[in-house]
Formats: sequence, structure tokens, C-alpha cells
Amino acid sequence: MTTSLAGLTAIVTGAGRGLGRAEALELARAGANVVVNDFGAPGRDGSGAASAAPADDTVAEILALGGQAVAHYGDVAEIGTAQELVDLAVSSYGQLDILVNNAGILRDRMIFSMTEEEWDSVIRVHLRGHFATTRAAAAHWRSRSKGAGAPVYGRIVNTSSEAFVAGSAGQPNYAAAKGGIVGLTTSCASALARYGVTSNVICPRARTRMTEDVFVGSMGAPESGVDPLAPEHVAPLVAYLSSPAAGAVNGQCFVVHGGMVAVLGAPPVLAKFDTAKEVFTPGELDELMTPFYAERKPGDGFANTAVLGLRHE
Repeated sequence: MTTSLAGLTAIVTGAGRGLGRAEALELARAGANVVVNDFGAPGRDGSGAASAAPADDTVAEILALGGQAVAHYGDVAEIGTAQELVDLAVSSYGQLDILVNNAGILRDRMIFSMTEEEWDSVIRVHLRGHFATTRAAAAHWRSRSKGAGAPVYGRIVNTSSEAFVAGSAGQPNYAAAKGGIVGLTTSCASALARYGVTSNVICPRARTRMTEDVFVGSMGAPESGVDPLAPEHVAPLVAYLSSPAAGAVNGQCFVVHGGMVAVLGAPPVLAKFDTAKEVFTPGELDELMTPFYAERKPGDGFANTAVLGLRHE
């Protein structure tokens, strides 16, 4: 199967900088028309001169490559804005084929210090933002499929994080949002397959403006050579998942960074306890479960911190 995206149209959110920009450029190199979304319209600098929006800069780079792109400046967490994105793709290039959800923010804080705004804003941009655009794109594909009486071509690539997998202590809002995105992804994988749409999610590790305070010290940028945390390590996986070659890839979760892609599996069932009575009592659960946990290491729970140690070999 081909990895060419020639003739296909993609929406990439949060594509003005960092990871989204790298993804938009990679899709364009593969031949896709790209609707580049990033919040913030063009404005004026301190001298009053016109200043381009981040989305405009990415569009200019794509056009310089000989590709096709158009900018969109709206807030992806708004239902109306999400529909505008799909409408822009259709009016500019005929239809929508690929949705890459990348837009996000950080408001890191320990749970006991987190404000309501810090919780709500992160959940809103990440999880509601993924929902809004996916809702609009899914309706577009379902309508086209019903009209054609057959499946169409649709690809959703969502963005989660290792913070969800490992349980990042200082990011309860971010980890919760990213965990919700995985649930959204697997739900859509089941619901939309009949229409020809695949839905997958990546957990990237990349050095961007959003993560500049995260990857410091031993994880700082190298003085020479290829940065293992460059966004360009992530973008090829997004292009692959968006392509015809990945038609059989659906409902999958990937960790990707530094020349490595890891496929995460379903959580295992570590133990099963059955009552000898009609219903459990706390005492019976104590007899069954307490010895089991006495043999396990402290902190050895559902979170998979081992994923943080994955490296390219």
C-alpha cells in the first residue's frame, strides 16, 4: 500500500508551532492539502506593522514547498469553530480525509494546589478540543458514506501523552485529559470503522515551546547532532497513520520519540478474585487481596512507569 497522501486533505490543529507544525509539513510533503489551525489571528506588532499569525507561518512554509495550505485561527474547543474547520477543508479542497488533533496547553500543578481554572482550561483545550473536531469530522464522513452507500476514506490521529500512561504526579489535569483522549480514540475506532474511518492515538515526546520547561537537565537539547526530542521524529508516524498503507491500523496507541515507535497493548488482568459466598464481605476481600498486594512492590499499580524508559536502540 502507498504512503502517498496526494489528493487528500488534512486538518491539523495547533499547527502553528512545534509538533503540529512538523506534522503539517510532513503531511504536505506526502502530498496532502493542509488546513492549518492555530489559535490567534494576524495582528500588529509594537510598531503598528502587520504581524503574521503562527498558522500563517506554517502555511507559508507549505506553500514554499510547493504544497497547498490554508490557515484557520479559531479555538478548536468551540463546536462552531470545529465545524468551520471542516467547512473550510470542504470549500477549499472538496472534502476532508484526515484529522490530526494536536492543539494543547499546560497548566502544571500538584493536585492540592491546582485551581479550578487550571483544571478546566486544560480539559477544555485538550479533551473538549479533540471531541469538537472529531464530532464535526465524523459527521462529515458519516454523511458522505451514507450518500455513497459505501465506506469512505477517513483518518483520525489524536494526541495523548506518556503522562496518562505513567501517571504524572504534577499534571493531574493533563494526565486526565490525555487519558480521556485515549478513551475517545478507542470509542471512535469502534463506532466509525463501518464508515471507513480509522482512529488512532499517539503519545509523543517532543521538545516544543509547550514542553521547554519539562525537558531540561539531562534531557536538554544536545549541543550537536540530531535532537532525539525533535518533533520531526514524531511527524512520520502521523503521516503513516494518515495514509492508505495504515488502513488496517485502528484503535491503537503508540509511544513515539527519538527514532522509536512502541505499540502499547491492552492492560492485562493481573488477578481475579471470586467470592465463596453470595456476595463479598470486606473480611473475605481482606483474606484474598491483602496477601496478593503484600507480595507486590509499592507503587506497582495500573500506571506503567516503564514506558518512560523506552529508548531507540
